[in-house]
Amino acid sequence: MGTPDFAVPCVEALVAHPSCDLVAVVCQPDKRRGRKKEPQPPPVKVAALEAGIEVLQPRRIKRGAFPERLEELAPDLIVVTAYGRILPPRILELPRLGCVNVHASLLPRWRGAAPIQWALRDGDAESGVCLMVMEEGLDTGAVYARTTTAITADDTGQTLHDRLSRQGAELLSAQLDALIAGELTPTPQDDAQTTYARMLTREDGRLDWSGPAASLDNHIRGFYPWPGAWTTLPGGKLLKLFPPVTITRGDGAPGEVLGCDGSGLTLACGEGAIRVESVQLQGKRRMAVSDFVRGFDLPAGTTLDPK
Repeated sequence: MGTPDFAVPCVEALVAHPSCDLVAVVCQPDKRRGRKKEPQPPPVKVAALEAGIEVLQPRRIKRGAFPERLEELAPDLIVVTAYGRILPPRILELPRLGCVNVHASLLPRWRGAAPIQWALRDGDAESGVCLMVMEEGLDTGAVYARTTTAITADDTGQTLHDRLSRQGAELLSAQLDALIAGELTPTPQDDAQTTYARMLTREDGRLDWSGPAASLDNHIRGFYPWPGAWTTLPGGKLLKLFPPVTITRGDGAPGEVLGCDGSGLTLACGEGAIRVESVQLQGKRRMAVSDFVRGFDLPAGTTLDPK
C-alpha cells in the first residue's frame, strides 16, 4: 500500500524478492492534473501495472468492496509506504503477520506526513528509515529495524527523499525473510522523544528573514521542491528562491537586498546573509539571477516581505 514516487522502490523490491508473492498493490485514486485535467495515475500504480500486479484504488477503505477484496486476497503481510491514509482496525488485523510501515524518519522523531522536509528544515544532522509495526496511532508502533544517513550541507528535500526511498526498499528487502520467520523483535518507541512532522501547506514556504542565515538555508533546501521557499516583493508579487544557497556575511535589515547581479541575489538575514543563484518571479519561469536582472530591477536596499 503506497502512492507516490517514494514507495516505488519498495514495490520493485517486493516484486523481486524470492520469498514474496506480491498479490496486489493499493494506492490512492488517479488525480486530474494539467490544463486538460486528465486523470494521471500515481507512480506506484504505474510500477505495479508494469510488473503485472493487480492494482486497487479505493476511495473508501473502511467498508464496502475494498476490505472485502482484501479479505479474499488473504495476505500474510501488508507493507505500507507513504500510502496517505490511516488504516482502520479491520485492515490492520487482517494479515497473519500484521501490517508494517516503511517510514522515512528515525522514530520517534518526525512522526507524521512530512518527515523528510521537517528534518531538513529543523537542521537535523541525520535522518533514516524505520521498519515498524503498524497500529492505530500515528506512527507509534514498535520498530523492527532502522537505517541511518547523514544529512549533508547540500541535501534538499528532493535528494534526501530519493536516498531514503532507496534505503527504505533495501531495508525492507534485507529484513523480509526474518520478519516472515518471526525472528525480529520490535523495540517500543520512547514517546517522550516524539516530534511531529505535520502535513505541509503552501504557506509553510514563506521565508522568515528574522532568523539566522543557517535557518534560511535549511528552509530553502528542505522545502524544495514543494512547497518551495518564497517571499514577497514590494507590491505583493511572489518571488521563489531555489537551492543551492551560499551563507555569507552581510549587514542589513532582515530581508534587505544587499546585491542582485550576475553573481546572485544576496539577502540579509537576522544574522548573516544568504546568496541564491536562481529565482522565479510570480507568473514567470525559473531563471538564473544573471538572467533575472536583465529584465527586472531589484536595487540594493529593497526590503523583501515588507509588512
